[in-house]
Amino acid sequence: MNLREKTIVMTEEDMDRVLRRIANEIVEKNRGVGDLVILGIQRRGVHLASRIRNMLRDSEGSKIPSGELDITLYRDDLAVLSDDPVVHSTSIPVSISGKNLVLVDDVLFTGRTIRAALDALMDLGRPASVQLAILIDRGHRELPIQPDYLGKMVPTSSSEIVEVKVKELDGEDRVVICDREVAI
Repeated sequence: MNLREKTIVMTEEDMDRVLRRIANEIVEKNRGVGDLVILGIQRRGVHLASRIRNMLRDSEGSKIPSGELDITLYRDDLAVLSDDPVVHSTSIPVSISGKNLVLVDDVLFTGRTIRAALDALMDLGRPASVQLAILIDRGHRELPIQPDYLGKMVPTSSSEIVEVKVKELDGEDRVVICDREVAI
């Protein structure tokens, strides 16, 4: 599928500013970083979570446990996706029981990825709370899931695609709205 860039939503500077704001809001809401665990949802959420964790470490002077969560096998559309789904790693170096978890992902759309993440978490323990940090909320929810921390609300049509790029995977930081190019 070819994509045609339509609108730049965030530049590298915008992303950094938004992630710093989210990190500050996490500290405020949790009255510090005690019992906090930051978990990134594979793939780009992992890199955004790492940045937030580093910002929290720098501002609060504390090491914050973090990890990676793969939700592939918890998806309700797994059979539709592929005969050979790509499974990434789940790595959570501490027990999540009794902890305040902050799930981090790049784009919130229907809410089904977050539902799958919640199912995966419940198989790993019973956290005290689960909070959601999202870089871009594009609307079109199918489940009653809302972020606790939001970078930016970007209304989109269902035919548009929000593409988040992170340096760690894509060599650049930015968010763009794209249209699918139709072959003629």
